[in-house]
Amino acid sequence: MKKNIAFLFLMCSIVVNANVRMPLLFSDGMVLQRNKPIPVWGWANPDEKVEIHFNKQAKMVQADKNGKWMVSLSAEKAGGPFELIITGKNKIVIKDVLVGEVWICSGQSNMEFQMYKLPDFETQKAQSNEPMIRQFLVVQDLSGTPKEDLKEGKWTVSNKENIKDFTAVGYFFAKKIYTELKIPIGIINTSWGGTCVETWTSREAFQKSAEFKDMIATVPSVNMDAIFETYKKSLLDNIQKIQGFEVTDANQEQFKEPDFKDANWPEIKVPSLWENQQIGNIDGVVWMRKTIILTAEQAKKEAILYLSKVDDEDQTYVNGVQVGTNNIWDAKRIYKIPAGVLKEGANVIAVKITDYSGGGGIYGDSAELKIDFNGSSIALDGFWKFKVVNVKVSVSPNSYPSLLYNAMINPLIPYAFEGVLWYQGEANVSRANQYKKAFPLMITDWRTKWNQGRFPFYFVQLSTYDEFGGNSTKGSRWAELREAQTETLKLPNTGMTVTTDIGNAKDIHPTNKKDVGLRLSAIALNNVYGKKQVYSGPLYKAMEVKGNQIALSFTSIGTGLSTSDKNGILKGFEIAGADKVFYPATAIIKDNKVVVASEKVPNPVAVHYGWADDDTEINLFNRENFPASPFRTDNWDMITAEEKYSVSK
Repeated sequence: MKKNIAFLFLMCSIVVNANVRMPLLFSDGMVLQRNKPIPVWGWANPDEKVEIHFNKQAKMVQADKNGKWMVSLSAEKAGGPFELIITGKNKIVIKDVLVGEVWICSGQSNMEFQMYKLPDFETQKAQSNEPMIRQFLVVQDLSGTPKEDLKEGKWTVSNKENIKDFTAVGYFFAKKIYTELKIPIGIINTSWGGTCVETWTSREAFQKSAEFKDMIATVPSVNMDAIFETYKKSLLDNIQKIQGFEVTDANQEQFKEPDFKDANWPEIKVPSLWENQQIGNIDGVVWMRKTIILTAEQAKKEAILYLSKVDDEDQTYVNGVQVGTNNIWDAKRIYKIPAGVLKEGANVIAVKITDYSGGGGIYGDSAELKIDFNGSSIALDGFWKFKVVNVKVSVSPNSYPSLLYNAMINPLIPYAFEGVLWYQGEANVSRANQYKKAFPLMITDWRTKWNQGRFPFYFVQLSTYDEFGGNSTKGSRWAELREAQTETLKLPNTGMTVTTDIGNAKDIHPTNKKDVGLRLSAIALNNVYGKKQVYSGPLYKAMEVKGNQIALSFTSIGTGLSTSDKNGILKGFEIAGADKVFYPATAIIKDNKVVVASEKVPNPVAVHYGWADDDTEINLFNRENFPASPFRTDNWDMITAEEKYSVSK
């Protein structure tokens, strides 16, 4: 009997192993790239013969000794639907296959930003029945070594049921391209919020880079279990070093009480997400406390507590009394403080924050952090005491280099596509200067891995975001990152969309994704699809000192320079002399140049434009209404100059 059971298991194993298997990308509803050879690959038994049929093509291939096989179908014109049939010892029929244009959409949260988060989502949903537009959503995954296939993912058609999970930037891009070309459009959405560029780059690229080869030599190729143990130790050690005591949730109930002594707790800036400060990108539970002094008159009144936003969940106490709780990460916290809770003298606001994923902490607009007394208020922004009491230990995509390349890019290779759309950089602002090398390295890496030539790579420049009030005086990490993105245009067949005019200084995730997608599509329509048009705003070219003025010239001016100000006043220009002190400057457009001057700078040597975290006010455009990219004319020291990527041990 035991022998018979063993025999049955053996036979079942042989049958399972004999089945031809396809990557998840090859599934019903897929879109194949037109006008290029079409790689098709999969797995079978070692040396097994496999037949591939598509449209009028038929190919035969034999699997190698490891069971992998690959063929290259001849280029096809746009069309469909077709069936892709793969036959070995079993038969796979992939239905509803279209041929058209395929674009990879990747990056962090602003590319991941789904359609359902749009303010006008219901309107967009009603207009989303577009059967020729499809998305393959790559399920998020990590790996210490390159994977052959994805963890999960499937093709979905644009319609009212599916549109909620489409990348908004990718969808608006695809819709515009479809409107112009009237052929199928496929987008492969492989993105993950809060991720740095280094996790999207292969190990081999780092090994060949003078900038990163020493770093990668210290990082072993190990499985995720080993990575987890190393990361767990480094994370807990780091938190303990920051706050001076171990991470423990013991006796945390006393933290809400006004008489608890928190003098030895460290401080953190509010409003601002933890990931931008010393706590870093952790998930878990953190208590935050703020002591304020009230007069007798203030204390006797009923009051309203404004806590801006808390990511993700808060339990908020005033003098030990719970006044509110919310678990919606982007909801404004407005809590009533009943009469009798406040007292003359010291009062304590204590907030227990639970962060489940992504950014954490109190964030948003400083003006929305206050206690209001019906006519007067006390601001609550500034420094708060904090203590980390629990850390959800899980490996972050940023814990080690190449984790997302291994799991979410390598399995896509060598799928044929037209180009890449990229929206990322927020997670790299602390290393903006090094991004000048890291970002081009990743682009070149992908092009090398795919061996499809210098395919189009179009990216979005960071929008305005008032992280720390950075400017020309204090320095601005965000301005430096935007500069690094602009310099990446030196790579061939790249394009950049500027978004200074459609951002939100108080929201790192601006909701106007439609214009972002349309501006990316303008680059593609001009560069790839022959629809000759202006697709970029002015880019700084050169300067000329003329007495107490500096004349600036630009490329990509279209039919001429312009400004959004109805009175023709240019904003955002600053000028400095040899002392490197910048002053606001008057700036006018003259003969398609910008002439800049200030009475305080009689001998100017340098100009800044939009050199700030928050560059909302800048307003230089071309007449086609594309904004100019922020820039500087000097090469003076950057505040991120010495910041380098490293891996915690």
